[in-house]
Amino acid sequence: MISKKSRKEVRVKKHNRIRNRFAGTSTTPRLAVFRSNNHMYAQIIDDTVGNTLVSASTTQKEVKAELEKTNNKDAAAYLGTVIAKRALEKGITNVVFDRGGFIYQGKVKALADAAREAGLEF
Repeated sequence: MISKKSRKEVRVKKHNRIRNRFAGTSTTPRLAVFRSNNHMYAQIIDDTVGNTLVSASTTQKEVKAELEKTNNKDAAAYLGTVIAKRALEKGITNVVFDRGGFIYQGKVKALADAAREAGLEF
């Protein structure tokens, strides 16, 4: 009988393969995205020292107040603009996009496109 791996196991394995290809540096940090069933999280990370430089999520009060729902494309797009604005305030313009093993479509793509439009380059 064939045993099927869970979606989470498959995603984590994909994420590990992606993370072997690139890492965030001080000049180009990594924009890491995580998507749960109810919320989205985005962090800009410098992997050389292991510091989170900027973070934003739909669980934060000021972000949640602007949203009707926290788990749709509109919420992801708004989160992309928020993370980009916070990054630009800290002087970060170039990042490496880490989709976290998620397929680049839907909410992940909406977040990436909104971050690009708001001024981040990747």
